[in-house]
Amino acid sequence: MAEVTEKRGGAVMAGFVLFAGMLLIVIGFVNIFQGFIALFNDERVVATREKFILVDMTGWGWTLLISGLLLLIVGGGLLAAQTWARITGIVLVSLHAITQIAWLGAYPVWSLLMITLDIIILYALTARWAEVRDRIGEGPGPWEEVPRPSAAEYRSVPPPV
Repeated sequence: MAEVTEKRGGAVMAGFVLFAGMLLIVIGFVNIFQGFIALFNDERVVATREKFILVDMTGWGWTLLISGLLLLIVGGGLLAAQTWARITGIVLVSLHAITQIAWLGAYPVWSLLMITLDIIILYALTARWAEVRDRIGEGPGPWEEVPRPSAAEYRSVPPPV
């Protein structure tokens, strides 16, 4: 009974890690897209009460582009159950959560949503990694059902000593 619960727990955590990996890939693509927009359309006009200010977005575009590429690579590594991707993902998501705390005053709802999502991803990357790596890396995929022995196979197994 405990073995069945453990296998089911490993499948659930593998699902969480696949979710985290796909989420990092999607966020990476969004960051890359926003980075290219900031690089190609790099001058913005900001209106204040006293004057207009011309802002250059090139630095922000490069930041988004590089972070998007990193997230894309880490997400792919998570889908392949790579330990380096897990560690890098923990660092990147932790930095993102800390950054969202800085934006809490300006965008409270968005920041709280992002911090919550970061906590879910951190949990997926830190809990039961050995089971997740074994489940994703070998055998049936986390979305497949684990084969169960038939009644005849149960009868043919000698009792434990």
